[in-house]
Amino acid sequence: MFRWISENYRTFLWAFALSIAVWVAAVTSADPDETRALSSTVQVQVIGQDPSLVVSSDIPKEVEVTLRAPHSVWNLIEADPQTVRAILDLSGLSSGEHSIDLQIQVNVRPVQIVSVGPRTITFTLETLATQTLSVDLSLTGETAIGFQVGTSSLDPVEVVVAGAQSQVKKVARARVAVNLSGIRENFDQILPVEALDENGRKVDGVTVSPESVHVTMPVNQQGGYRDVAVKVIVMGRVASGYHLTDISVFPPVVTVFAADPELVNALPGVVDTQPLELQSVKEDISTRVALNLPEGISIVGEQTVLIQAGVSPIESSVTLAGEKVEIINIGDGLSAQVSPATVDVIVSGPLPLLDTLTRQDVRVTVDLSGLEVGTHQVTAKVEVLISDVVVESILPNTIEVVITLVDTSPTKTPTP
Repeated sequence: MFRWISENYRTFLWAFALSIAVWVAAVTSADPDETRALSSTVQVQVIGQDPSLVVSSDIPKEVEVTLRAPHSVWNLIEADPQTVRAILDLSGLSSGEHSIDLQIQVNVRPVQIVSVGPRTITFTLETLATQTLSVDLSLTGETAIGFQVGTSSLDPVEVVVAGAQSQVKKVARARVAVNLSGIRENFDQILPVEALDENGRKVDGVTVSPESVHVTMPVNQQGGYRDVAVKVIVMGRVASGYHLTDISVFPPVVTVFAADPELVNALPGVVDTQPLELQSVKEDISTRVALNLPEGISIVGEQTVLIQAGVSPIESSVTLAGEKVEIINIGDGLSAQVSPATVDVIVSGPLPLLDTLTRQDVRVTVDLSGLEVGTHQVTAKVEVLISDVVVESILPNTIEVVITLVDTSPTKTPTP
């Protein structure tokens, strides 16, 4: 038997190889390989970095990966994008410039990595450096007239700047910027700290700890100045049928000044405007008026205030009784009788328009389109020829209509 096997081993090998080929062909035809790029990029994960070193150059945050895998494996990859990982291993690297290939890990099999873009990452490692700086407070803008800023307070007063040694060396100051434009009240905010070089430019690639500081500054009004509210004085009444919907003034608060501080301190907290005339007004008002100031007191800045007043017609309703019902679109050879012949119509709208409304401005109809001989219940419709007047209801809303044939027989003349 061994002799027979030794004489026919080549036949066995060919048969085995052929069976493997047939199996591979069957599997491939049932689950064909596909080569394509991942639908989303893969995030680059950095591991093994020495804590005393920092990356001082940009490293791609994500890469594009193209794979070759059976269709069934692609289904697994697309169902869980975390299946594919891109790892940049910095283990054992010292300071200096390095070029490292990304490690692509795929947690399903079988998979062939076709391409990675980019595959090789070039970067620089530098020694981690820190320096402690006092925080400078930079003030810009001017307070509102008559106000002044007191001594500021920062908490904390120092911050630590950390990063690559070459970048930390560029940092000359840590600054907090405050804009005082138009400020009238005490300043109390938490603001970010900026790391700047000697030319005042922001230094990138460094971190500031803490990232922000608490800034407080008292803001006080100087003697002789005072903020007071503005009260609008009106005269007259708007036109009949109209009402005043709202009235506002800009600015609502003004700053006044007197050489004698006692004069402004004696004010009741408000100043009146010159009278705003409303007599017989029918539309909105937007106008500037002066203030009625006591002698020795002046307003700081703009000498007038803007007053805006809304004037609208009063909304009301009226009942139009006994409006005749009109028949429209009745078929040829038909006649109709409606019951009731008149209805009451309730309309609403601006009172001045309702006062001018006449019966000629209102039309009540019943549309008999498509209706045949018989008794029908038809909904009446109302048309108002004046805009902004709305129909609220019709009493009754449903009209009984009796449709009959028109009598076309000749009329007989009586014999004398």
